[in-house]
Amino acid sequence: MKAATAPVQRPRDARLLVVDGDGRIAHRPRAALAEALAPGDLVVANDAATWPASLAGTHAASGAAVEVRLAARRSLAADDVRMFTAVVFGAGDHRTPTELRPPPPPLDVGDVLALGPLRARVVAVLGHPRLVELRFDGDLDAIRAGIARHGRPVQYAHVEAPLALWDVWTRIAGLPAAFEPPSAGFVLDWRMLDRFAGRGIAFATLTHAAGLSSTGDPALDARLPLDEPYVIPAATVAAIAAARRRGNRVVALGTTVARALEHAASQRGGLHAGSGVADNRIGAATRLALVDAIVTGTHEPATSHHALLAAFVAPATLARVDAALEAAGYRTHEFGDSVLIERCERCAAAAAMRCDAELVAV
Repeated sequence: MKAATAPVQRPRDARLLVVDGDGRIAHRPRAALAEALAPGDLVVANDAATWPASLAGTHAASGAAVEVRLAARRSLAADDVRMFTAVVFGAGDHRTPTELRPPPPPLDVGDVLALGPLRARVVAVLGHPRLVELRFDGDLDAIRAGIARHGRPVQYAHVEAPLALWDVWTRIAGLPAAFEPPSAGFVLDWRMLDRFAGRGIAFATLTHAAGLSSTGDPALDARLPLDEPYVIPAATVAAIAAARRRGNRVVALGTTVARALEHAASQRGGLHAGSGVADNRIGAATRLALVDAIVTGTHEPATSHHALLAAFVAPATLARVDAALEAAGYRTHEFGDSVLIERCERCAAAAAMRCDAELVAV
């Protein structure tokens, strides 16, 4: 695969690799997503808008330049904007590959970071010199305004031109909640939603605080995804129940949707409307309770997003998917191409034993 370098959400040549429940692979235009789904399917998308979560500034004690990337918070409550988990880098910006970014100066509890009009204090160092809990000074309106005016979208070196906020908001963006865009939703526009409706495909949303996809540090990346809050509306719970009664599929538009739904379904009493904090990891040993298929970007092996796909298909099938994406030159990262993967029922039945049986060859 190759990196998508242009911040275009819906390029005309975007592609969709489709993997059915028997492991058969097909290549389609991504614009044909509605035709790749079945009438009666329910698509659930993440409607989170993306924070401008990259804040440049200085470490007050040393005067050293830093970049703070907000990465998580405890809830999606409107007044919960004082405390954030954040990853801190030393001097530089997105033009340097993340894995080559220098570390910040040594950070201690009580240190002040001056971030444009904002001041944030280190409340805790979370087991890694780059990962901290920050508390912003000032009233809530000043904090919100400071982040909005001074922050920039989190960005990586594969896209050289600075991103604007509208580059990372999906067409259905609502509550600012995500720290990186729920980019599977870039496939959506009003024409696509109209095609869903025309084919009898239902649509619903939830809000999930999508976190960082990479920190550049292997030890810290191994801790991703961090705990992420979400809210599931009553209408979405009702739509899922209706799809289940009809015997139709629940299709997660993005890994964040899959994580939120599967976490909610695992709670006492099962899926219900309301808020929660997803602290689950989805992988090869996960038995999926709700999600029958997923639409997502093309993810590189060894990332947490790629590991999640192993809950849907056997390792041998996932390896064939990776090979097909590589051979056909699919684009990766947030502005790249997409895959649609239907859950392998045989793998679901053997998930606890980490099913690795080879399925029907293409």
